[in-house]
Amino acid sequence: MVNYAPLESYGLVGNLETCALVSTDGSVDWCPLPHLESPSVFARLLDEEGGRFSIQPDAAYEATQRYLDRTNVLRTEFRTAMGDFSVTDFMPVVEDESERVPKQTLFRKVTGERRTVDVNVMFQPRFDYARVLPRLDRRRHGVLADGDDLSIFLASDCSFELSDGAATTTLTLEEGETEWFVLRYGDTEPIDAEIAGGRLDETISYWREWAHTCDESECVFGGSWHDIVVRSGLVLKLLTHHETGAIAAAPTTSLPEDIGGIRNWDYRYNWIRDAAFTIQALSNLHHVAEAERYFDWFLDLCRIDSPEDVQPLYSLHGDPDLDEATLDHLSGYRNSSPVRIGNDAINQRQLDIYGELVLAVYETTTRDEYLTEDDWESVRAIVNYVCDVWTNKDEGIWEVRGDPRHFVFSKLLCWVAIDRGIAIAENKDFDAPFDRWRDVRDEIRNRILEDGYNDERETFVQAFGDTDSLDATALLIPVVGFLPFDDERVQNTIDAVKEGLTTDDGLVYRYNGDDGLPGDEGAFALCSFWLVDALALSGRTEEARELYLNILEYVSPLGLLAEEIDEYEGIQVGNFPQAFSHIGLINSALYLGRMTGRDSRGFAPIGLDLGSGIGAIEE
Repeated sequence: MVNYAPLESYGLVGNLETCALVSTDGSVDWCPLPHLESPSVFARLLDEEGGRFSIQPDAAYEATQRYLDRTNVLRTEFRTAMGDFSVTDFMPVVEDESERVPKQTLFRKVTGERRTVDVNVMFQPRFDYARVLPRLDRRRHGVLADGDDLSIFLASDCSFELSDGAATTTLTLEEGETEWFVLRYGDTEPIDAEIAGGRLDETISYWREWAHTCDESECVFGGSWHDIVVRSGLVLKLLTHHETGAIAAAPTTSLPEDIGGIRNWDYRYNWIRDAAFTIQALSNLHHVAEAERYFDWFLDLCRIDSPEDVQPLYSLHGDPDLDEATLDHLSGYRNSSPVRIGNDAINQRQLDIYGELVLAVYETTTRDEYLTEDDWESVRAIVNYVCDVWTNKDEGIWEVRGDPRHFVFSKLLCWVAIDRGIAIAENKDFDAPFDRWRDVRDEIRNRILEDGYNDERETFVQAFGDTDSLDATALLIPVVGFLPFDDERVQNTIDAVKEGLTTDDGLVYRYNGDDGLPGDEGAFALCSFWLVDALALSGRTEEARELYLNILEYVSPLGLLAEEIDEYEGIQVGNFPQAFSHIGLINSALYLGRMTGRDSRGFAPIGLDLGSGIGAIEE
């Protein structure tokens, strides 16, 4: 029986090109190279034979993990009866192409902390999602793993034994002694301890200079959750590709939403719908450069020849070809199969993406980002397209694999696309067919209020004409300014979600009803934060604060959060860590801080002062 580590026992390191998951037993169990969307070289996370790179004691031990303060440098500390040691894992961020150290390099520093201890090292690479067993070759200063189209080199001064596709060694570490193990992609240079130490210092400095800083007593998200918000910002940065500015939804694929089930998807791509809320989170943490680069990435999508060709997601490099395939040779995390790579959602019609795209443009231009006439032509084409297609059915934000429907949220975001398009044109004095846009905006609004709200149940429903379906996206109706928070229909919907879509702890499921797939899923972290937002901005701050603290109880010891939470097992499920979950954590902290009277200078909440102002709250 394979003993899979819980997701909460993993830490994440990365270099803005790829990431690696390191467990508390010192094992690198997931790492794609050279990029996040590339095939894995270690995939023990998805199968016992998927490959790993472990450093752990040769005796019974206890282990803990922590990040060095305000960094993405991970330290695992081992304690045994004989002695203690630590492993410090990091990947330097290489922004200068002329630098000698390759971009994709994982450093593992092993340090004796107390007395003498024996340490086992296993280097067991398996290329192409464990479909390729690489050739291992001992070199003077390490081990070369060579596959058909890929090679990686483990630089080390230790002597390795090669057997069964693995390189192993045991070293005796004295107190104060240090050994380095450096995994390099496309390079076979030996490692110099002084250079490695310098890289560690540079990496610590890089992250501390980047991490958000403020006076906790004055910060809008100060107080008990200040540090976890800063950690969430660091997670978002790890998932950002430094060349394109795109942000991955998660660094993993096929971690199940339901243990043993088939709801296993590849999230190593950039979804358009993440745009506006990500820009909000980064901007409010004062990471303006990242927000602007992310905006530029989305603006490039606006320039596509036809709005019809805009996809719901893209690779981090902008590649539209993400055809979905299954890897039947992998058993999946905790025997949850199939394991998938790629994502067929690229072929779906999701009308909400246009609203999220225009909202992202609007959010950024309100912060004085320049929009050219040519850019406006692209945005105007999108708004015109929305006016033509908003009456169509689609698969919606949740990418259901059942029949297309008239999802209320899709219509809401079509309204947002037109509303924000009008606002951009008016604010920037651009030409636009205002009469038509206002007429269609009003038509969508009336249709949502007529067919999207169920008077008998007193709640907005998932799709037009539904009588019993609920969807957590209805919590965003006031957030994007469609209705004010004190509207009776908004408050009724909040109460309906609390009654019909929540766990005993108040965590929120995405929706109820059939979605074309068998099995269940966990409570959705982002939706739970949406409920926090809706409660806080409605003035129900005590309810919001209590729920927020309940959600934080499920965050890992390192401050990481997956896509969903299994209330029955009390564990995180789904891809890990999830960008959207951390975006929700940040934005909810900001809303709570604002509504409880903390200093909110520079805080820009979505929907409260945007567009038509329907949902505006007076300062």
